Amino acid sequence: MEFLDLPPMLGAAGTVRLPGSKSISNRVLLLAALAEGETDIRDLLSSDDVDRMLDALRALGVPWRREGDSLNYRVTGVGGPFPVKSADLFLGNAGTAMRPLTAALAVLGGAYTLRGVPRMHERPIGDLVDALRALGCRIDYSGQPGYPPLTIGTPALQLDRPIPVRGDVSSQFLTALLMALPLAADQAPAGGIVIEVQGELISKPYIDITLKLLARFGVAVQREGWQRFTIARGSRYRSPGQIHVEADASSASYFIAASALSTGANDQNGLKIEGVGLDSIQGDIRFVDAARQMGADITGEPGALRVRPGRWPLQAIDLDCNHIPDAAMTLAVMALYADGPSTLRNIASWRVKETDRLAAMACELRKLGASVDEGLDFLRITPIAPGGWRAAAIATYDDHRMAMCASLAAFNPGGLPVRIQDPRCVAKTFPDYFETLFGIAQPRANVPVICIDGPTASGKGTLAGAVAARLGWHYLDSGALYRLTGLAARQQGVALDAAHEPRLAELARTLPLRFADGRVWLDGQDVSEAIRAEQAGMDASRVSALPAVRTALLDLQRAAARLPGLVADGRDMGTVIFPTAPLKIFLTAGVQERAERRHRQLQARGVSVTLEGLCADLQERDARDQARATAPLKPAPDALPLDNSRLSIEQSVEQVLAWWQARQPF
Repeated sequence: MEFLDLPPMLGAAGTVRLPGSKSISNRVLLLAALAEGETDIRDLLSSDDVDRMLDALRALGVPWRREGDSLNYRVTGVGGPFPVKSADLFLGNAGTAMRPLTAALAVLGGAYTLRGVPRMHERPIGDLVDALRALGCRIDYSGQPGYPPLTIGTPALQLDRPIPVRGDVSSQFLTALLMALPLAADQAPAGGIVIEVQGELISKPYIDITLKLLARFGVAVQREGWQRFTIARGSRYRSPGQIHVEADASSASYFIAASALSTGANDQNGLKIEGVGLDSIQGDIRFVDAARQMGADITGEPGALRVRPGRWPLQAIDLDCNHIPDAAMTLAVMALYADGPSTLRNIASWRVKETDRLAAMACELRKLGASVDEGLDFLRITPIAPGGWRAAAIATYDDHRMAMCASLAAFNPGGLPVRIQDPRCVAKTFPDYFETLFGIAQPRANVPVICIDGPTASGKGTLAGAVAARLGWHYLDSGALYRLTGLAARQQGVALDAAHEPRLAELARTLPLRFADGRVWLDGQDVSEAIRAEQAGMDASRVSALPAVRTALLDLQRAAARLPGLVADGRDMGTVIFPTAPLKIFLTAGVQERAERRHRQLQARGVSVTLEGLCADLQERDARDQARATAPLKPAPDALPLDNSRLSIEQSVEQVLAWWQARQPF
């Protein structure tokens, strides 16, 4: 998927379950690895960043295992230095893995290399390295000074004086030190190990998360304001036995906003967000206060939030966002829907995240039609006037939060679509974000559908499936429904003729079918191969000619049109099922070409047939499909013909995507 097109959305309602917090997940994993004893971690986040930490721990000799398909893990702590003393660790773009691992490995010592993707090598780490060097750690830059990649050697620790660390660049530097220094507490002076923050500490709530988690693992850090932290001599990590990872409060911000932007959601219960409550240990839960200030109606429940639309338009704000640096990005998009200009202040840390988020956000909001003033540490956003919204293709800069924030622009009152470039970047923290959003969002108009009709063996199923994958849309194989009806009839001994039409229609209406993991199940039986047999195809052609069967399957097929869109293949998708679809294609190929394709397919499956017999069969089926009284096989009046006799599947896909692109306003 190079892009994902979001149709205009009206509102959000229902229930959503959030994944675990990235900040908590990677902290807990490292603490469990360093602690004495086994730790059962419940509801760990499944994402790229967490995978990088898990890979690194395994490479360092830390045993861990996942419990089946759950998000529960058991980590066997090493209770001190890592068993593997030399390793090359690739950490992607995971700052929550790079910073604390750098500190822990530097304090413990060994021969380690830490590197990541190119963007990671642009994210500053010099202030953390300076602090570690000041206490005697050996760290060298393998590339540009001040940035990863890094090489780590054996330290000569000096813990008898306070360790200085800058607090105004990233709170992850202080977090890294707080997590690493208990590993040297046996060498500490009587007064303990002292860290002194130079300058103002930003993102204090993230330090609070760290301190609370350290306490869970047996290390109580004494704090004097936010400037001086003391780790007692003799501190050691001990497993708490079991620890639960609460849902990500930053991720909750997108759904809070979606509900606040709902102008037509008809569910009076609003949106329930499960996994995180008002008592969360995460600082980003204070996004709730900002959203309430803008007009959202938010109440707390045990382990959950309930959000309903409130004030409209939203109230403009002027807010110091230092305490919610990640969630504040969501406020930037909400400001587009406010009653006046909004200013987000004290957000300089945005510039050293996965991308320069200040510059990126300003650029992308302007594409939508907003007026944005960008300062060194602030954004001032003037909302878009009525009629001023523009359809836009939003760049995401390989930044998961840019992609998730951009999705909120699809709730615009202008009813315009939004294109998200490189939507896969959400895998960093929330791989199923878009699927989750579509599960609770209500479209403003009909969900877009691309219809691909054509005769038997024209390749419409292969083409439709490939187009759906490229667009990130759902796929409807309408032929499978008729094949399933025919198969169910044969299993129950029902003849496939007009005399048994009522019974066949009832079978179609009540098909006990399930589609999962690319397989098709009928009444609990995997029939994926059975419905692809030649006999199943001929049966499908027969039952599809019966009006009552087609009527029975009509609602089932139309219900397949779900956000963000649908690619449907069949013989009457564009003429009967989705007559208002914005793009219809009639796929053609000569009988000889189609017969040769089918011949190759059947030979590969070990089925012995003759080319002449296949030609005769296809001609017979074409004639029957074209002559049937109900929904005969024919192009829709506005369908585009595509003869793929001499085209590869890749060429056919590119042609369909080009036609789709030509219909978009981007």
